[in-house]
Amino acid sequence: MARRQPRFSSRLRENIRMVFHGPQALAFLSAVLLAAYWWGGETVFLGVGLVVPLLLLAVHGSTPGGVPLLRDSISGVLQRAHFNDMVGHIWQAARDDHKASALMFLELDDFDGLMNRHGQGAADTVATRVMQRIVTALRDEDVVTRAGDARFAICYAPSSRIDLETCIQMAGRMQIAIEEPIAVDGTSVYMSCAVGFCLNSRAPEADANAWMAAARTALVEARRRGPSTIRAFSHEMQLAKSARTALRDEVALALESGHIQPWYQPQISTDTGKVTGFEALARWVHPDRGIIAPSEFLPALDEAGLLERLSEVMMYHTFTALKAWDAAGVDVPQVGVNFSGSELRNPRLVEKISWELDRFDLAPERLAVEVLETVVTAAPDDVVCRNLSGLGKLGCRIDLDDFGTGNASIAAIRRFSVGRIKIDRSFVMKSDRDPEQQRMISAILTMAERLQVETLAEGVETVGEHALLAQLGCDHVQGFGICKPIPFDQTLGWMRAHNAKLQDAPTITGRRGNAS
Repeated sequence: MARRQPRFSSRLRENIRMVFHGPQALAFLSAVLLAAYWWGGETVFLGVGLVVPLLLLAVHGSTPGGVPLLRDSISGVLQRAHFNDMVGHIWQAARDDHKASALMFLELDDFDGLMNRHGQGAADTVATRVMQRIVTALRDEDVVTRAGDARFAICYAPSSRIDLETCIQMAGRMQIAIEEPIAVDGTSVYMSCAVGFCLNSRAPEADANAWMAAARTALVEARRRGPSTIRAFSHEMQLAKSARTALRDEVALALESGHIQPWYQPQISTDTGKVTGFEALARWVHPDRGIIAPSEFLPALDEAGLLERLSEVMMYHTFTALKAWDAAGVDVPQVGVNFSGSELRNPRLVEKISWELDRFDLAPERLAVEVLETVVTAAPDDVVCRNLSGLGKLGCRIDLDDFGTGNASIAAIRRFSVGRIKIDRSFVMKSDRDPEQQRMISAILTMAERLQVETLAEGVETVGEHALLAQLGCDHVQGFGICKPIPFDQTLGWMRAHNAKLQDAPTITGRRGNAS
């Protein structure tokens, strides 16, 4: 009971504050003035008319310097513009009084997923409930605003008791309050949030705007670390942000200067051993740092909004490679190019790819459009649906990448004209020694066979995994056990060496080969 009493008192104070704020306060003032005139005449009427406005101002509350808090008349939350003004005021008040303050940003985890599952109305309800819980957990002098659909900002009034440990504890209490179930349409919804905060003493510059930017940086870092993470701003975080900014500028220049190009990883048939295609994978060959991993530069391209430009570069080099292989007399039926969700939302994507295929005089089936299963799972977007359907009608192959990680439905596989599913490497790893892995792969292959779609296993690293997949009936394999991604100028030599070995190697016949 002792812990619930402060929350009750805070809620009571907030309710009283709400009664005397906004339009309802005007009705209250009119009623009081009328009663004063009826009871004491004109003298009392004038006296009450002077005292009551001052009383209302006091009840509304103010910042430490006396600036009134103009809260929303329904929620008690500051509007965003006024919140920014209050942050500047609290910053100055804390400096003048030699006290500490903290600026905190919270963002709900997977808010987009909530919206997709339950709809916009439910998402708004959840955000409103979360806002109410935040307000209840704050002191009267603290200020709060909703800084986005799923983002909230809090600025704590100056105090001599605010330090790093206190802020972590306050952030933890906010997370606990938010994680309580929220009833939406008869079901319980559970939310979590990431928190980033900055003490005024740790701001990178003696400026309220820099303080706010630092708190946002801490939130970004918290979200990078995963759900329910709490991060305090630090100087190292600022350096990391500067490094990411520099990387973003450098990778944009590398993309235009030709330093980012596709490397090709072979895909081979488990029945014949022949090359059935390649997957084009972006590689950055840095003049000083050597090969930079995609996991490092792809997020930078995403932040810079250059993923679509990357796909254009990848397609150009891939189509050039196909023409070169044709000219060399080697058979490469198709090459897979990865497309992100943002690229698939381009309403002119089908037209652009069709034009490129015509320009290089290539049949559409030579291009395999690789789409992550998570993109297909979360594809209520009509543009994405139209593009995938249009590419399928054009004749391009649709490969569903990382199958088994995104819960794509069978209906989605049919709906998007998927021609091949790529079994994620997490299922392939140690499958020759793990019976559970074998059962999972068998189930996927059985489903694919019933749906009449081809299968390709990714991440094949050992001869045992390769042999098992062939025996189970997987159509194609790719992975380091066959060949690592290689630049174009090494592909012809690799294919000649591979084809030479096939002449003396026995054919591995899988379940489907026996069936035929």
